[in-house]
Amino acid sequence: MTIDVSELDGDGGTRRQKALVLHPDIRGNDASRSAEALLAEGLALAMALPGIDVVRGQIVRLPKALPGRLFGSGKVEELKAQIEADEIELVLVDGRVTPVQQRNLEKDWGVKLLDRTGLILEIFADRARTREGVLQVELAALSYQRTRLVRAWTHLERQRGGLGFVGGPGETQIEADRRAIDVQMVRLRRQLDKVVRTRELHRAARRRVPYPVVALVGYTNAGKSTLFNHLTGADVMAKDMLFATLDPTMRAVTLPGGLSVILSDTVGFISELPTQLVAAFRATLEEVLEADLILHVRDISHPDTEAQAADVESILSDLGVGKDVPRIDVWNKIDLLPAEDPLQTVAARTDNVIAVSALTGQGLDDLIAAMGQSLGDERRVETVAIGHSEGKARAWAYAEGIVQSEEGTDEGPVLTVSWSAKQKRRFESMLTAVVAPPDDES
Repeated sequence: MTIDVSELDGDGGTRRQKALVLHPDIRGNDASRSAEALLAEGLALAMALPGIDVVRGQIVRLPKALPGRLFGSGKVEELKAQIEADEIELVLVDGRVTPVQQRNLEKDWGVKLLDRTGLILEIFADRARTREGVLQVELAALSYQRTRLVRAWTHLERQRGGLGFVGGPGETQIEADRRAIDVQMVRLRRQLDKVVRTRELHRAARRRVPYPVVALVGYTNAGKSTLFNHLTGADVMAKDMLFATLDPTMRAVTLPGGLSVILSDTVGFISELPTQLVAAFRATLEEVLEADLILHVRDISHPDTEAQAADVESILSDLGVGKDVPRIDVWNKIDLLPAEDPLQTVAARTDNVIAVSALTGQGLDDLIAAMGQSLGDERRVETVAIGHSEGKARAWAYAEGIVQSEEGTDEGPVLTVSWSAKQKRRFESMLTAVVAPPDDES
């Protein structure tokens, strides 16, 4: 498709850049997903970046990636003719491009070029809102730019070292610039450390009043934020767009059985997520590491849902999230499936799989019930008498928030508690002896 370059964006009238998206289909790469599906994802990424108009997307099939320019000389000339004919100003390559390849292609085509990592960094920089998110994106961008200085500074000679005419060659401009970036990265890491310490204080406070943490994870645009809004009544931005939300959001929710939990909406994952971003966002994603339950939200209507699920599992494994953390697979967007689609039957017959539509609310009652069952939300109100020496168990019960009332007797306090089977076992393990509650006297 071709969009008139004179079209103005909605943020004040700056001219939008015309962009071409190229997906290099290198033989033997990522056979689990079709080149067409990967190009569609690349186009969705490009359209998520403000200020550009995507003119077209194109698959470029290659037997192998060439070290100098990625593409062969004939393909470079062919693409150059297309770029000039369409007046392209920005080329987005949905794949990895080395600094040398980027420099050579920009010189040959006379346009700016971004690879997949650079494009995702641009989107994240546009979406970050909190102080932590901005710092994380800046740190990731600097880490990425540090490896790309070769294309900016190769024309500069060495700075002269020493005094007068006796000094020999000093450091190159590229080395000086890299050192300046290193200094800035150290500064950012120190600021991020303060944010991480603040986040850890919040976690410590939650441990003292231990609410279970339920983390929503999944591929980007799987519908996590829509599901989060439906479950919590929050107003997190939810759009049909990759990385519509970036900053993590947490809300307290009370399940029907009375159990209070903290629901955490995290940044979406994507295939080939830049390593710089994984490292920079580790502090945010640590909420997943401490989760008591993980809801893996999947866009079950997407043709590559299995490959997307595998990408999410791979990133969770890289983060150190073990298989021992309870998980529920949430098959979202069933409203986009045919009414008699067999996937809904499969979901109904598979353990730890719940089919829902976060948009219409279909299946959410089943999901809430499954969350409660996994977290021990089936609660009973009981009366238990303990001795005066059981101060530790009594203090734990109050810290858990399960005590409804307390009555003092000569033998010790009598507690009326609302607890799950798990909490009851934990409480009884702290007791040296359980005293039966006194009989009512007529």
